[in-house]
Amino acid sequence: MTFAVRDRGLPPLPLIHFPEIVSLGDAPRFHGRARGAHTAFVFEGRRTSWAEFDRNTARAANALAAEGIGKGSRIAYLGKNSDRYFELLFAACRIGAVMVPVNWRLAEPEVAHVLADSEAALLFVDATGAPMAVHMSAGCRVLAVEPVAGFEDYAAWRDAAPDTDLCPEVRPEEPCIQLYTSGTTGRPKGVQLPHRALYAFNTYSAQHPDEFGPDFVWNNWIADDVALVALPVFHISGSGWGIIAAYAGACTVVLREFANAAVIDAVRTFRVSKTVLVPATIQAMVDHPGITRADFASLKYFMYGAAPISVDLLERAMATFGCEFVQIYGLTETCGGVSCLPPADHRPGNPRMRSAGRPLPGVSVKIVEPGGDRELPAGAVGEICLKTPAAMSGYWRQEAETARILGDDGWLRSGDAGYLDADGYLFITDRVKDMVVTGGENVYPAEVEAALATHPEVREVAVIGVPDPRWGEAVKAIIAPVAGRSPDPAALIAWARERIAGYKLPKSVDFVDALPRNATGKVMKHELRAPYWADRDRNVN
Repeated sequence: MTFAVRDRGLPPLPLIHFPEIVSLGDAPRFHGRARGAHTAFVFEGRRTSWAEFDRNTARAANALAAEGIGKGSRIAYLGKNSDRYFELLFAACRIGAVMVPVNWRLAEPEVAHVLADSEAALLFVDATGAPMAVHMSAGCRVLAVEPVAGFEDYAAWRDAAPDTDLCPEVRPEEPCIQLYTSGTTGRPKGVQLPHRALYAFNTYSAQHPDEFGPDFVWNNWIADDVALVALPVFHISGSGWGIIAAYAGACTVVLREFANAAVIDAVRTFRVSKTVLVPATIQAMVDHPGITRADFASLKYFMYGAAPISVDLLERAMATFGCEFVQIYGLTETCGGVSCLPPADHRPGNPRMRSAGRPLPGVSVKIVEPGGDRELPAGAVGEICLKTPAAMSGYWRQEAETARILGDDGWLRSGDAGYLDADGYLFITDRVKDMVVTGGENVYPAEVEAALATHPEVREVAVIGVPDPRWGEAVKAIIAPVAGRSPDPAALIAWARERIAGYKLPKSVDFVDALPRNATGKVMKHELRAPYWADRDRNVN
C-alpha cells in the first residue's frame, strides 16, 4: 500500500515561494535587496543584516575564487555552530562550490578520513576544531573563523576581497552541501544534497497549492519569524534549519551548541518563534529546574525528530512549552523531513502520537518486504521506502551504494522498518539497517566493532543499542574475550576512545563465551537485543 498526502477537504495554504531564489546563493542576493535592513543572523552578540550578509558572502565568494575554488570544489568547516559557517556555506553556493561541515566530535582519524575523502581544498575552523587541524593541515590551507593563535583570520581574508557579484550559472541539480553519515560497513558516506532539494517543498507548493491545507501551516514562514539553530550544523537538522529560515528571509539565532540556559535565554531575548530539537535535548529542557511556560511565550512551533520520542516525554514537553508541536521524520538522504505529525494530532491520549505522521505533500511512502520489492499491505511491517522531491543526488563517489539505496525509479530505501495504518500514518518499529540512535546521533555498530576488534584481548565483538531513559538508546558492546583473558571494560572503552568519537563509545560492556551465529556465520543480533527490549512494544526507543 503506497501513501501520498491526501486532501482532507481543507482550504489550500501554499508555502512561501520566491521564484528569484533558484540556488542557495540567490538567497542573500534577493533578501539583501528586498530586506537589507532586517536582521539575517545573530551569533553571540554579533548581529548581521541581510545587506551585510549579502556583502559578506559576496566577498567570501570572491576570496574563495581567488584561491581556485570553483564549481564542484569542496570546502570544509570543522567547528561548532557559528554565523560564519552559514556565511561560508552561502558564499560557496554563490560560485557553485560545495560545503562539507565536519562533525567536530569525531576522533582525529575519522576527521582525517572525511577531509581526504571529500578532497576539501580549504578548511575553516573555530577554536574547537583548530587543535585537530594542526595535525591534518598538510596540503590544505586552514583559516580560523574566530581569533585563534597561529591561524590566519577568516574575516581579514574575506574583507581583502571585493564585494562584486561573480554570478556564475549555478543549476538547481548541482550539489551545494555534502553531509557525512556513517555507513554500515564503517566507512562514512558523503551525502550530496543539491540546491533544488533544500527548497523542494517551496517549489512543489507553488506548483501544487491545493495540497497544502492548514495541517501544514507550521511549514510556512513569514519574514518576521525568528528561527533558533541549536542543533549541530554537521547534521541536516542544523544546516537545513538555517537554510530554510534564510530562504524565507527570516532572522536566525545561532547557538554555538545546545545548552538549556542558552536556549531559554535566546528564545526569551530574541523572541524566537520556531525551533527544532531532538528528544534528548527536549528531555534536558523539561528537566531543567525553574523552567516556566513564560520563558517560551514567543514560540509558535516546536519541531522535533531525529529519533523516536516517548509519549510521556512528549506530553510533558507540550505542557511545559505551551506551543504547537510537530514531529518530523526523515533522513539526511532526504534533506530531512518526509512525513510529519501535525499539531492537530498532538492530543493527549491520541494513539497516533506514537506515529511519525503522514507524508508531506509531494512525498510518497510505501512498505516493502525487507531485502525485496514486494509492497506490503496496511499494518504489515517491512522496510520504509520513500519518494520525495528533496532526495539526495547520491553518495559522493560511491555509485554502487547510491544504486543500492536510490533506485532509477526514484524510490529511496530508508533502512528503517515500520508500517502504514489504514489512514496512511507511518509507524516506526525497528531498523532494517544495523544502527543505534543515541541522543539524536546515528551510531553504526560496524564502526564501534572495528575499533574494539583491534584490542588484543577481544576475540569477537557485537555492538547493539539498548533502551536508555536519557538518550533513547545506549551503545552496548558484547564481547567474547580471547581465551584465558578477562579484559577490563573501562580499558576497552578507553581503547575505543582513541579511535572513534566519544558519543559512539559503549556505555556498557557485557562478556559472553561466544556470539550467537546463524548457519552462514552471521551474528544474530536480534538474539542479543531481545533480553533488553523484551518489555517494549517496539524495538526503538
